[in-house]
Amino acid sequence: MKVILKENLENLGHIGDIVKVAPGYARNFLLPRGFAIEATLKNAKALEHAKRQMEYKKNKVLELAKGVAAKIEALTLTLTHQAGEEGKLFGAVTNMELAEKLKEAGLEIDRKKIVTDPIKQTGEFTAIVKLHPEVTATLKVVVNKAE
Repeated sequence: MKVILKENLENLGHIGDIVKVAPGYARNFLLPRGFAIEATLKNAKALEHAKRQMEYKKNKVLELAKGVAAKIEALTLTLTHQAGEEGKLFGAVTNMELAEKLKEAGLEIDRKKIVTDPIKQTGEFTAIVKLHPEVTATLKVVVNKAE
């Protein structure tokens, strides 16, 4: 009996694979648990259509992420903080503050996607913004001493 896998199964295959299994294995294990569907012509066409839709959505999200990454790369955030002697800040610049500054610049980025160590000195720094599993952007941050 041929079935189309809906889950990744270690000894059988990956999602979307059409595999041949024993009828009892399919009828008593794979189908009732929702791990597979019967490989009919209708189900195969539905699977191909779903794959095309997922691929289209994936490409669209990737293109949007690349566009946002280009905008972030062009930005330089300038922050002004209270600092003591030798440029040491009272407190630190965190990813939450960077997310607020990006929002002011017109880019809505979740603070959890901004990766940086807390900045505790004045000067120029870089932060990594993970927009997509395949797309990251480098954000330039300049911290100045408040007068």
